[in-house]
Amino acid sequence: LVTFAQYLQKCSYEGLSKLVKDVVDLAQKCVADEDAPECTKSLPSIFLDEICQVEKLRDSYGAMADCCGKADPERNECFLSFKVQQPDFVQPYQRPASDVICQEYQDSREALLGHFIYAVARRNPFLYAPAILSLAADYEHALQSCCKEADVGACLDTKAAAIKEKAKKISLKHRYSCGILKKFGERVFQADKLAFLSQKYPKAPLAELRKVIGDVKDIYKECCEGDMVECMDDRAELVNYVCSKHDVFSSKIKGCCEKPLVERSQCIIEAEFDDKPEDLPSLVERYIQDKEVCKRFEPDHSLFMSEFLYEYSRRHPEFSTQLLLRIAKGYEALLEKCCKTDNPAECYGSAVKELKKHVKETQDIVKVNCDLLAARGEPDFLKAILIRYTKKMPQVSTDTMLEIGKKMTGVGVKCCQLSEDRRLPCSEGRLSFVIQEMCKRQETTPINDQVAHCCSDSYAYRRPCFTALGTDEKYVPPPFDPEVFNFDEKLCTAAPAEQEAGQMKLLVNLIKRKPQMTEEQIKTISDGFTAMVDKCCKQADIETCFGEE
Repeated sequence: LVTFAQYLQKCSYEGLSKLVKDVVDLAQKCVADEDAPECTKSLPSIFLDEICQVEKLRDSYGAMADCCGKADPERNECFLSFKVQQPDFVQPYQRPASDVICQEYQDSREALLGHFIYAVARRNPFLYAPAILSLAADYEHALQSCCKEADVGACLDTKAAAIKEKAKKISLKHRYSCGILKKFGERVFQADKLAFLSQKYPKAPLAELRKVIGDVKDIYKECCEGDMVECMDDRAELVNYVCSKHDVFSSKIKGCCEKPLVERSQCIIEAEFDDKPEDLPSLVERYIQDKEVCKRFEPDHSLFMSEFLYEYSRRHPEFSTQLLLRIAKGYEALLEKCCKTDNPAECYGSAVKELKKHVKETQDIVKVNCDLLAARGEPDFLKAILIRYTKKMPQVSTDTMLEIGKKMTGVGVKCCQLSEDRRLPCSEGRLSFVIQEMCKRQETTPINDQVAHCCSDSYAYRRPCFTALGTDEKYVPPPFDPEVFNFDEKLCTAAPAEQEAGQMKLLVNLIKRKPQMTEEQIKTISDGFTAMVDKCCKQADIETCFGEE
């Protein structure tokens, strides 16, 4: 149902149910006789053949019907290109009224959950299929607990908000991972996952993590290409493998492995980090003091570096994966340089000092921003971000800049309240999502050369690259347009949030016209603006006052 709803977004639930029945019937036939001629086809082919047999496909979908004339895998790629993200022709899921929903759930559970899955899938054609099933399981649990409550509607509203939030988060993470795989390739993708899984499962042997990461990469390739059936099948297999050895991987996933299959994988993903082994030796001896490092490094750089990344990451759950990758990258560059010298050991002996310096720089950035947020509050923190980023990329539209600023402020609000050891992975991890969205926009609407460089140069260094950007020197400000700074009585009557947004937009427009402005000049104008609003909103003739001021 998920797969058909994601491909045929305009199709009715009843129409899709017929296709679903055909495929389920075929599956049961093939279980009985694997060698039947129609059972030798790949899963994606079976689904696409079914779609291509739909009567009047061209009437509803136009040019998409031409995809049926192509051979696989081009046929699948063609269909994927017609998927519409958040289509306006699809209404969000409407749950049945509170007074009938519990009865409906009792009488026709399958249809009720089916309609939920159908609505979510056709609105989110790229959302990970296993995730949609896991959301349906959450919805069912919500029904089971809320139908016992006096106020069913209020109870479901609260639960629905949490489910929506979870769906957004899963979708964002999935798009992010697909983006990294596509942009930076398999090696970076696998290194990122190795750093993360070594932090999460510090007791698991490297060989086991390598196997899992190889499978995860293949699963993502299928999922990112929209091949949800294969992706889901392989993911279930991987989850079964991890659960068959749950004690080898982590002490925190046993409970997940006892859940039904649909809920198992999401539970494992959300499980907390396992405790670090007590007796891990220091890495300094093995990787810095050892005179023979080059002998281990030279024969196979990748193998050696994956061992280093694994060992370093499992000892540092308080670092972000991006920082761990930067440390590994720095160490690899150092060895490449030092192993060519007459005295390699002396050359790479300085590594600890360099390493500590980089870690401290990253931690200091988090501390400075969290201190700023604590001292000046959200609105002033947002202003500081807008000033910083409008100078770096003044070409971005005012509304988009405000949206980016709000997201970055949201990262601060979310991460700065955490304990010291969770702040860095939270803030750099979440900022990476914001940066990835910005870079995605950069591909279709180029911003400027320095942003393009940060987006594509190095995954691990993306965030430091953006942090280090200065004012865009090549930018030519637009001519002064008084209309942009035209104020009327709406400023006085608007809700506080709108007034706030208006002031922020004014700030962005100001910096776009004068990117070289100093903090002092900006403060003078901001204070002047606040004084002007205070003064003019008390006058009888507001418009004239604004004009004069």
